Amino acid sequence: MQSPASPKRSPISWISSLYFVQGMQFFVVMLIAGLMFKNMGVPNDQIARWTGLLGLAWAIKPLWSPFLEMARSKKLIVVAMQFTGAVGLGLMAVALQLPIWFGASIAVLFLLAYASATHDIACDGLYMASLDAKQQAAYAGWNGAFFNASKFLTLGGLLVLAGYLEKQIGVFNAWSTIFVLLAVLLALLASYNAWALPGTLNTDHADLTAASVTKTLVEVVTDFLKKPGIWMAILFIVLFRFAEGQVQTIGPLFLIEARDKGGLGLTTEQVGGIYGTVGTGAFLVGSILGGYFTSWLSLKRAMPILILMMAVPNVVFYYLSIGLPTDMFHIGLAVGVEMFGYGFGFVGMILYIMQAVAPGKFQTAHYALGSGVMQLGFILSKTISGDIQLAMGYQQFFLWTIVCGAPALILMFFVKIPGGKHGEAAAAADGNAVQQA
Repeated sequence: MQSPASPKRSPISWISSLYFVQGMQFFVVMLIAGLMFKNMGVPNDQIARWTGLLGLAWAIKPLWSPFLEMARSKKLIVVAMQFTGAVGLGLMAVALQLPIWFGASIAVLFLLAYASATHDIACDGLYMASLDAKQQAAYAGWNGAFFNASKFLTLGGLLVLAGYLEKQIGVFNAWSTIFVLLAVLLALLASYNAWALPGTLNTDHADLTAASVTKTLVEVVTDFLKKPGIWMAILFIVLFRFAEGQVQTIGPLFLIEARDKGGLGLTTEQVGGIYGTVGTGAFLVGSILGGYFTSWLSLKRAMPILILMMAVPNVVFYYLSIGLPTDMFHIGLAVGVEMFGYGFGFVGMILYIMQAVAPGKFQTAHYALGSGVMQLGFILSKTISGDIQLAMGYQQFFLWTIVCGAPALILMFFVKIPGGKHGEAAAAADGNAVQQA
């Protein structure tokens, strides 16, 4: 049931703020933190290892998502997690001023990661519970749009501001200022959402208990693991993201790395400007075109091309590590090509999970588990990427990531890939790919 005022309020009035917050929290933990640590002198192996562990929150969230159904109000969970995030961002500002700033900030980022992952579950649940099927389809595109609008803010706006402040007041003071601003912004958005979100209650599940939820969870996982060819599918999912996790972690750090250490020596402002504008735009265009391309050709026939497109970022960074260009137009164009290929190819994995892994008795739950495996594959490769890069150097590392794409291309011929055209699923994947990359 909804609050009396909710039916008169347009869904866009709360979908916009809801998914903007979802994206903002995710990008702060998974993108901004790594670039911040780089400017603070943290080695690449430590950055990759710790940010990889933080990403586990999104990989394992299907394990506690069923228990959130026991709460009577998804809105309560959403708002509580948003205020928790605001407090966490404020604590980050304090942590960076401590003598043990690195350990303290990692601890706070863990709080932010698990609050954000929990928020994601309740956020999507509230969206589905508050809108009928027709409305869900009508507003689906806006989810990805507002999710990525937060990427423009964090990478395009705040990262540029951080770069400016670093020159004025120092790196640590600059980032403390940034986190104070983020904390205030999230607190304001949480307050707005406390008013704007529909107050849908889980009345259909009021009789749920921890025991019944646990029993269902065990049944879902068991059924998932008994699917024909599931272990080969899991291996394919992990290998699909093996190269991506490495290059998407080290690539931005390479842009900031000093030239005498093999990097491009860009400033924080320059990296923010590139990724926050042309990078994000190219990724969105690539995702949309990748979805329509796969819908037209069918997943089975499109998959080889999608896997090859996933190698485009690796080739681009290898090219940049050899040429070490200095002009921003050249570098920006390269990053645009990289992000376009990434967005285009990533659609393949979303559709593979939708069409080959999820179908069955527990389709929604198995899609969540498949997505968790996908995120786990990304995290595993992300975690080891720093050690590999330090051992090889940037040029050899990016060449290595190109080689890492070959196993998925080979394994593709040994897994079952649906061959029919699924236009609706492909179109839906456009928004999903944008959010889960």
